[in-house]
Amino acid sequence: MDITQDGFLGGKLLLNQPKVGYRAGIDPVLLAAACPAQPGDYILELGCGVGVASLCLAARIPELKLHGVEILSEYGELARANAVQNNFQFNVEIGSVSSQPTPFYNLQFHHVIMNPPYFEAGSSPASPERGRASGKIEQTPLSHWFSTAAKRLRPKGYLTLIQRVERLPDVLAALKGHLGSISVQPLAPHDDRPAHLVLIKARKSGRADFQLLPTKSLHLSKKNKSEYKPEISAILRDGKQFIWNS
Repeated sequence: MDITQDGFLGGKLLLNQPKVGYRAGIDPVLLAAACPAQPGDYILELGCGVGVASLCLAARIPELKLHGVEILSEYGELARANAVQNNFQFNVEIGSVSSQPTPFYNLQFHHVIMNPPYFEAGSSPASPERGRASGKIEQTPLSHWFSTAAKRLRPKGYLTLIQRVERLPDVLAALKGHLGSISVQPLAPHDDRPAHLVLIKARKSGRADFQLLPTKSLHLSKKNKSEYKPEISAILRDGKQFIWNS
């Protein structure tokens, strides 16, 4: 496998990932920024890939106990190596979110984070490169991701995820009966475009009302996609926390 080394959080993290295959962009960085973890919390990432989200989270919050599940062994091995390279501990198991027994079945976590594949099985032709196919096209039903997350969460623990806005009905259906206190944060490319992504936060045993928050846009203008709004730039380049309530 050909590998590239890429900088995240303004070069604070140097992470290896396949040159050809699924390559992380800004989505796992936003996911990490949106997780309301505290120092010392136990974290589980489902579908951790090469570890971008978990390691971005660890770069912001000290002393986290990181755990990850990844279906592709070569990506899981890169996640472990990336953790070592950046002086973090990351316990990664190779397996599916629907494996029996579930990976880390004997542990409960303060937070579960995940970035499930954005596209339903059969919705588009699968890539012949299995890393890209696994990262983009659903191989395990979305409902399995949520049932596994709910089982692994401690009471009052949080699930945080990022997904395409078109899948929001599927996400809400999968959450029903498992988690409550749901907050949905739409994300748009810029101010005059509709939302294309959603960040979602839910809580085990949560009873708060459903919240649909005002849409946040990522870029200052549609002409320059590399020019992010200050809040987003602070997340992507400085590792700052995502603010949900504005």
